Amino acid sequence: MVSQHDTAPAEIPPPALQRSHALFLDFDGTLVEIAARPGLVRVSPELRRLLGQVASLLDGAAAIVSGRPVDELSRLLARFPGVLVGQHGLERRRTDGRVVRWSAEPALKPIRAVLAKFAQTHKGVELEDKGVTLALHFRLAPRFAAECIELVRRLADASGGALEAIDGKMVVELVPEGSGKGGAIAALLAEPPFIGRVPIFIGDDSADEEGFVVIDRLGGTSVHVGDGVSSARHRLGSVAQVRAWLAQSLAR
Repeated sequence: MVSQHDTAPAEIPPPALQRSHALFLDFDGTLVEIAARPGLVRVSPELRRLLGQVASLLDGAAAIVSGRPVDELSRLLARFPGVLVGQHGLERRRTDGRVVRWSAEPALKPIRAVLAKFAQTHKGVELEDKGVTLALHFRLAPRFAAECIELVRRLADASGGALEAIDGKMVVELVPEGSGKGGAIAALLAEPPFIGRVPIFIGDDSADEEGFVVIDRLGGTSVHVGDGVSSARHRLGSVAQVRAWLAQSLAR
């Protein structure tokens, strides 16, 4: 989480990507612009090619680390040869194509109906049921932002420690306690082909802050995308700048 001591990261781009790096990339808001609904996002052939070239440069030590389910990432990023981490670390598709999934937290079962009813009675609010996590989107109904956040946080508090709330950009999610992108990144860095490499993590919202902390602790490079407060030490101003940084690194 972002602390009160954190500030907007300086406008210092990360160093150019090297073969010795391990690269971890958030998806929405980092590689693609955030859409009104998650299902409206499209990935261009050019971005797919770029990510494939990056993974090749790093001998496979490239991973997409997202809140989206792995099956969605696989569809959107067809033929991406790196690792896909979905649902904040609760799903993982390895380089050999094998998918590892954690079981759903039982505490989520009764909450589904509560959030579904809330979404039905608040026009523009959308419940995204991802199996092991639940996300309440309010991008189309920003007037309900405070209600959405308060409800999800209250449900997390009532779970007795089984669940936690994660704020994103116009979305708040319920995830099992102990999950998170930071833990997923740390686990990958202990395995081939990531082991022994210097990590870089690029993300855009509060769900990525835990990852920045892990990366900085390990002597890597943390990069926040866009404006706003973050613990990351570097910043790229937009999705376009992230793509340009990747392309420029390949051109070196």
